[in-house]
Amino acid sequence: MDNNSFDGLGLSEESLRSIQMKGFEEPTEIQRRMIPLILKNDMDLIGQAQTGTGKTAAFALPLIDSIQPHAGHLQAVILVPTRELAVQVAEEFNSLKGHKNIHIAPIYGGQSYETQFRILKKGVDIIVGTPGRVIDHLNRKSLLFNKVSYVILDEADEMLNMGFIDDIEEILGKTNPVRRTLLFSATMPERIIKLAKKYMREHKIIKAERAGLTADLTDQIYFEVRESDKFDSLCRIIDTTIEFYGLIFCRTKNDVDTITRKLLNRGYDAEGLHGDISQVQREKVLSKFKMRKINVLVATDVAARGLDIYDLTHVINYSLPQDPESYLHRIGRTGRAGKEGKAITFVNSEEHRKLTFIKNITKTEIRKERIPHVKDVIRFKKEKILTELNDIIESGLSDTHISLAEELLRDRIPEEVVASLISYAFKDTLNEDSYAHIHDLFESTEKKNENSGGKKKKKKNKEGKGYSRMFIALGKKDSLSPKQLLKLLNKKADVEPDKVEGIQIMDSYSFFNVPTGACDLILSRLNSKDKKERPLVEIAKPSKKFN
Repeated sequence: MDNNSFDGLGLSEESLRSIQMKGFEEPTEIQRRMIPLILKNDMDLIGQAQTGTGKTAAFALPLIDSIQPHAGHLQAVILVPTRELAVQVAEEFNSLKGHKNIHIAPIYGGQSYETQFRILKKGVDIIVGTPGRVIDHLNRKSLLFNKVSYVILDEADEMLNMGFIDDIEEILGKTNPVRRTLLFSATMPERIIKLAKKYMREHKIIKAERAGLTADLTDQIYFEVRESDKFDSLCRIIDTTIEFYGLIFCRTKNDVDTITRKLLNRGYDAEGLHGDISQVQREKVLSKFKMRKINVLVATDVAARGLDIYDLTHVINYSLPQDPESYLHRIGRTGRAGKEGKAITFVNSEEHRKLTFIKNITKTEIRKERIPHVKDVIRFKKEKILTELNDIIESGLSDTHISLAEELLRDRIPEEVVASLISYAFKDTLNEDSYAHIHDLFESTEKKNENSGGKKKKKKNKEGKGYSRMFIALGKKDSLSPKQLLKLLNKKADVEPDKVEGIQIMDSYSFFNVPTGACDLILSRLNSKDKKERPLVEIAKPSKKFN
């Protein structure tokens, strides 16, 4: 049997058809290892894998094949930490069940009891619920768990972090003792191990070897900034990203409200999420974000748990996470489905020890970078203006606009007319003086290291004489990513990844900073010796235009 394809996992023909309809080509590691065990084995199982690695399908597909239609009683209970995840998991089950006549229902707080009573009375085979609402139904006798065959704890570590441990134990205590228990978790803290020992029979732990896949696909960097400079730093990141689509994590609901308000005042399309927002408003915000009517979502950890949003370009830790597990969960929301995302963390000068702890525990590389300079922001905005104007020209102009243009150009220098229109439309956007000054703690730290780093350090800095900005004629259209650029420079010019900073990947070209002493080697190694060919790499100049 070939476990590298869905055909070899033991699934039914109906499930295989559903998989084909969904467009899944081959199983992920957690699916490949868990599905056969759930189908052919009666033991309890623990699956450890990151968010975004296909955990839901890993238990949904075998469970659908195992559930008996028309059983007349509840057969499976899936506990999840948030109402959003309850809805998403239920939708995933319904999309995978094909024509099999089984009924799945999400049960969560915020939805009326009358609606849920009506659904449960009709008969449900599988419920996907949050612990609090499930207990309410158990107490009201509208749910009976005495014949349940399966209990699945999804995102178990998140449920424990959110304080659901007592609720989970109460639910497990009221469930058929001969049930089968499946537990899925991104991390395996001591509390999970204790829960397993207490409520699971003989069990097997399946740890996906690539459980850190999501982190592997995420370019992780941090900026050292003052607290007062965080907001302007955030704006510079957004302003130097093509089609920014990101999640901004804050520590408190007041932070969420403040940052969201500031972003809106500066003209960004942003919304906020925290625990005080009503369920109706929450659903509206999430719908707008998923449809990309807004491209910036500011949220607390609690409000963002359970969100399943794909193709994020950025996750930004505006405030440092409380622990390594939270860090992994945050950054796990980008870098999915084979696409590389970027995770950015802001730290102040007193948080290095905590950041180092997170790096050591998560075993991830988080490199230090400089906040984009104002010149980078303006250069990026110029490119955006040129692109948007070209799009307008190609889409066609009205006779009214043409007539006005002819009148403006009569007896005037064309360059001055265009310049005045740009000044009128974009005002201070292209003026360096209109941007707030950000204290560059990266540079101040480097100078401090230079002054206290000993003879070897001084010699290195003397030889390097600072950093130079370089241009490379490759970009997103060439499938270039920050990691690929680092590999290219390392392989071709022996430049270590930690020496490369300030990477900006545009559509057809990119920029990066390297020690000045490395520039000649990069130019000689990456450029063709044929002088008729245009250089692939050049030293960037502020006044230089790249076509």
